[in-house]
Amino acid sequence: MRDDTRTLEEKTADRNAKLDALHEKLSGAVEQLVTGEDWLRALAFAARFRARSFNNTLLIAMQHAIAHAEGLVPSADPTYVAGFKQWKALDRSVRKGQPGYQIYAPVTARMATFSPESGPWRRLGRGEKPEPGEIVRSRIVGLRPAYVWDVSQTDGKPVPEPPPSVQMPAGQAPAGLWDGLAALVAERGYDLQIVPDPTALGGALGRTTYPTKLVEICDSLDDAAKTAVLTHELAHIDLHAPGRDRAPSDGTLTSEPATVSQHRGIREVEADSVAYMVNASHGLTTDSSTIPYIADWASTVPGTSIAETVQSTATRVRDAAIKILDGLDTHQIPDGTPPGLDRDALRASSRTAKSRRTPTPVDGSARQTQVRPSTAPTEELGL
Repeated sequence: MRDDTRTLEEKTADRNAKLDALHEKLSGAVEQLVTGEDWLRALAFAARFRARSFNNTLLIAMQHAIAHAEGLVPSADPTYVAGFKQWKALDRSVRKGQPGYQIYAPVTARMATFSPESGPWRRLGRGEKPEPGEIVRSRIVGLRPAYVWDVSQTDGKPVPEPPPSVQMPAGQAPAGLWDGLAALVAERGYDLQIVPDPTALGGALGRTTYPTKLVEICDSLDDAAKTAVLTHELAHIDLHAPGRDRAPSDGTLTSEPATVSQHRGIREVEADSVAYMVNASHGLTTDSSTIPYIADWASTVPGTSIAETVQSTATRVRDAAIKILDGLDTHQIPDGTPPGLDRDALRASSRTAKSRRTPTPVDGSARQTQVRPSTAPTEELGL
């Protein structure tokens, strides 16, 4: 392997150029989300590859489609996606000539403070130890380009075939999904009541009343529709309960003004998109009802197109859906991670190897742009 003789400035310039090119790719993928159907296809893909960020799923989908059109991959859809070293860990190698799919990976740094609640935080240098009493946490301080490959672009030890696609019969809900969602509603401190028909809710199929912490669902719906509506209302609780607009994905409150999803059109787009992604992760699709619902509500947001409205909600939708899915003890479709891949073990071994070959500066200092990540190498991050 040849030594990298570039200066720090040259490395930074090269990285920034790659990030600019990656941003152009992402912009191109986002611009393709112009209809409700486009949005739901993106959500369904994100459900199948939910180990990745929403932006990265857009990038993977777009680049895989190009590779398929050029005859580089056999299937129109990827199956399992992983980084170069992750495939190596599974005794597989990327075939020569197969282009990697460029995605974003975070650059992290260790930050220390004596007061996590109020700060200030200081950035630790490479190998630097915190002062006695300091709390250390990892923070994302930037992004860098990374690469992943689909299993069809690799050779080696066989990878188990993914389970057959699950498609629930019309009107039926996946086993245990209703009970799991109801339990999550209860965990949030809300009561769940079933009402006879929409007239009891002013024509609505479901309703969440925040002051009384009450969720109501119509009994006149079939099991699949009732489950979808309950997921929709749970998404409202997680995203739109008082104090939660503009809230981080961990549910903690923020001092920032609650302006992002104050408009009801945005709130309804977010809630129904979360419901679609959660249900798609269980083989339950609701396209016929979700597409017009999202399009109708998105069209009510002033000053933005339908596409702009749904695009602006992507990260919140994905984070809320993942939170709900993680809280469910149900059978879900795979998340795009190759079977047998232990991400945590790989990250730990990578950190150990890197620390062994990274000398500690005598003065405890380190260049701020060369942060030792506290996660895996860039091509292997689940971003």
